[in-house]
Amino acid sequence: MTRASRPRTPRADRPARRSSPASRPPGRARRATAAPGEAPALDDLVRARLPAAFFARRAPLVARALIGCALIHGDRAGIIVETEAYLGPEDRASHARFGATARTAVMFGPGGVSYVYLCYGIHRMFNVVTGADGDGEAVLIRAIAPLVGLAADPAVGRGPGKVTRALGLELAHTGRDLSRGPLFVAAALAPPRIARGPRIGVEYAGAWAARPLRYWWRDHPAVSRAR
Repeated sequence: MTRASRPRTPRADRPARRSSPASRPPGRARRATAAPGEAPALDDLVRARLPAAFFARRAPLVARALIGCALIHGDRAGIIVETEAYLGPEDRASHARFGATARTAVMFGPGGVSYVYLCYGIHRMFNVVTGADGDGEAVLIRAIAPLVGLAADPAVGRGPGKVTRALGLELAHTGRDLSRGPLFVAAALAPPRIARGPRIGVEYAGAWAARPLRYWWRDHPAVSRAR
């Protein structure tokens, strides 16, 4: 026995579906928009701020996804073009290998929080904690390209020490919740090609030194090293 078919509304007359923020996959945000050849305004970047859910994933996933995003502090911003992923206590190149100390306790908290430390007593290094509470994972921001409020020079953020200098980040900025406040990450650009290789300066880490946990925007002039 056949069922009576229901009259179908012509496609042209059907109401258009609208996506809502609640219907989008968790951790996604609209990219900041700007006219061709122009940098997005800070207000656009605020609207494209990444939620905490974006960072509640394993460090390698977040490290790759951050390429092309913007790192913003106050009235300055740069496009992230190079990152390194650091895993939990098993990663012999990670600070987490020492467990939760006074310096590294923030790494063992929830994702989406900043971790800033001093390297060789000179350079401040900016990281974003990733994963779940207790994982001890983070992503180092190795290089940024100027976007807002920075000199139009690809060398201005070429290297992790230059990243913090360009954006005015100090040790006091550790432990900041990136889902609120003037320090945050926003969706911005889609890089055409992303390369992957071993992290820099971790030769002491044995087999972990060769793991391809560094990501960069291929051929971008602001990357600290081409390979």
